[in-house]
Amino acid sequence: MVDLAVIAVAFGAIFLVELPDKTFVAALVLATRYKPAAVWVGVGLAFLVQTAIACTVGQVVTYLPHRVVESVAALIFLVGAVLLLREAPKADAAEAATEEEYAAKAASPKAGLAAVGASFLVLFAAEWGDLSQLLTISLVGRYHDAWSVFVGAWGALLVVSGLAVVAGRFLLRHMRLSTIHYVGAGVCLLLAAVTAYQLVRG
Repeated sequence: MVDLAVIAVAFGAIFLVELPDKTFVAALVLATRYKPAAVWVGVGLAFLVQTAIACTVGQVVTYLPHRVVESVAALIFLVGAVLLLREAPKADAAEAATEEEYAAKAASPKAGLAAVGASFLVLFAAEWGDLSQLLTISLVGRYHDAWSVFVGAWGALLVVSGLAVVAGRFLLRHMRLSTIHYVGAGVCLLLAAVTAYQLVRG
């Protein structure tokens, strides 16, 4: 049985972390080279595998002593906040360089299953060790609910990549990636504070 509150927390946290991330720009660039639907399917499958692995790792972590799990989760949330705050000032300037990087990886046109496969491989290779994966592991450890975290996290990744494929260029013209970094950092700080508070109380 999934918990809607946990799904909402996981969705919100991962959405805010991934929206200003290179994942968004990568999906946008791929959609200019291949059919957008094929890109979204390929990217979504890559996220499916990665989210499943992160939730599995998080579930294994829950077998550790409770205080250890809570402490590590709080630390990862805090580190996530620091990373987002550190990257925020240069996020807007780095966007163009990220576009060039992924444009080079998708230089040759592809269609159908070839486009799905190429999109899968590009995102699958790029996202290992990403902040969203670490947060997913931490959320499973924090809430002890791998299924709910999986639904929320994967749903957020699908929405972010869908937005990139359908309206990425428009959104980049009307939003500042640095601002979203700051909002994401605030969410991570809040999760760290709540986890630390419950750890002290427990």
